[in-house]
Amino acid sequence: MATPRRALLETGHLMRSPTQLLHSRTRVRDRYALLPIEGFPPSRLPGWTGTEARIQASPALGAAFAWYHLRVSAGGGTDHARDDRVETFFYVLNGAVLIVINDDAPQRLVTGSFAFVPHDTRFRVEAHQDSVVIMIRKAYKPAVGIKSPKPLVGSASSVPATPFMGLAGARLQSLIPDELEYDLAVNIFTFDPGNSLPYVETHVMEHGLHVLEGKGIYFLGDDWMEVEQDDFIWMGPYCPQSFYATGPAPAKYIYYKNVNRDVTL
Repeated sequence: MATPRRALLETGHLMRSPTQLLHSRTRVRDRYALLPIEGFPPSRLPGWTGTEARIQASPALGAAFAWYHLRVSAGGGTDHARDDRVETFFYVLNGAVLIVINDDAPQRLVTGSFAFVPHDTRFRVEAHQDSVVIMIRKAYKPAVGIKSPKPLVGSASSVPATPFMGLAGARLQSLIPDELEYDLAVNIFTFDPGNSLPYVETHVMEHGLHVLEGKGIYFLGDDWMEVEQDDFIWMGPYCPQSFYATGPAPAKYIYYKNVNRDVTL
C-alpha cells in the first residue's frame, strides 16, 4: 500500500500551501545531486503514449546515462525499434505493465519486477493499469572478445539478498548478473535501522539511485544529507559516498552503476 506521501506524488498533488514559505532539500553540485521527486515538473516523450516523464539524470546534469521516472496511464506505453546503440532497464515501482521483447511471448511486470533490454533488441511496453516505472538508458559499450548481453526479466522478490561484506544488517540484491557481457549493474540495498555501509566509497563508476523505502542520511562529497522515500541521487565518478539508515523501519534503495569495462583513453 502506498504511503500518504507516495499517494500524493502518484496523483501529482504534492506541493506546498500558498501560505507556506518555499524551501527545498535539492542539492546540485559538480559531483553529485540530491533531487526530491516533488521538484520535477512532468513532461512528455516522443514515442510514448499516456505517459508523464520526469528525467532525473541525463548528460545535461553530468551523467553518462539517463534515468526516468515514468507515470504511465492504463493503455499507455511505447513500441521501440532496435537501434543497436542504447540499452534499457525497467523497474516497476507501482502497478503492472506488459513487456514484449523481440518476438518473445508477452511478460507481465508487476510492482518489484524488472526487465533489461539490450541495445540490439526491440521492445514494446503497455500499462495494464496506471503504473509508475523507473527507466534507465545508456549507450552500450562493446568490448573486444565479449559477446552481447541477453534480455532479462525477473522480480526482485526472487533475487537472493546477500549480507554485504558479512554484515547481516546490510543486504544486497543483484538484479543483473555480474558477467562481462553486461556493462551495467542494477542492485537493491536494504539496511536495517541503525546499519550503514561499512566505509566511504570512492570509485570510477557513477550511480543513479532511487530510495524505495524508509529514510537515512547519505554522505555525498563533503556533506551528510537526509534522504527519504522517492528521493533520487546522482553520484558522479570519484564522488565520496556512504549511507546510514536512521528511520524506525528498514531503508531500501535501487541503484545503477556502470561496470565491467576499461576506461576510454
